[in-house]
Amino acid sequence: MSTGANIAAEPALALDATQRAALLPQLDAFLSAVGDPTARAPYEALRAAVADREVPAELSARLGAILELALTSGRARAAHGPGAELALWSLFQKTPRGREISASIGALNAALAPLAGRTLEAVAAIARGPGAYALTISAEGVQATIRFDPSGVRIENLEIG
Repeated sequence: MSTGANIAAEPALALDATQRAALLPQLDAFLSAVGDPTARAPYEALRAAVADREVPAELSARLGAILELALTSGRARAAHGPGAELALWSLFQKTPRGREISASIGALNAALAPLAGRTLEAVAAIARGPGAYALTISAEGVQATIRFDPSGVRIENLEIG
């Protein structure tokens, strides 16, 4: 995750018209549910930035949280269609949380590389708890357990040999 100094060095996120149109109602709904003026202030600043179609780096984590909620709940697609959903997904990938998820996918793919070209022997999935699952893949002396949970996806265990 970025530190405060790193965030200040990051450029603002530019929004297109589709992203703006899909985000403003999401932010309005969120703001209507938050009564505490102290809690509202940063989201009001985010709403103003979205309206101006440029979100400064210091608000990008809050933008990511709103985008993640809109995307995972299905609200963005239901209200604005698949095109807006894709536009918001593209924007989400530029936020700190989106970059974190992208990095975890990259690390997962690198960890799974030893399975390439091997004959698959077994695959099993289990629940680790509410919203948390694991997938174990065994192939010719390599066994990988991949964990999927709300924080992302990662290799839980990798055995080679």
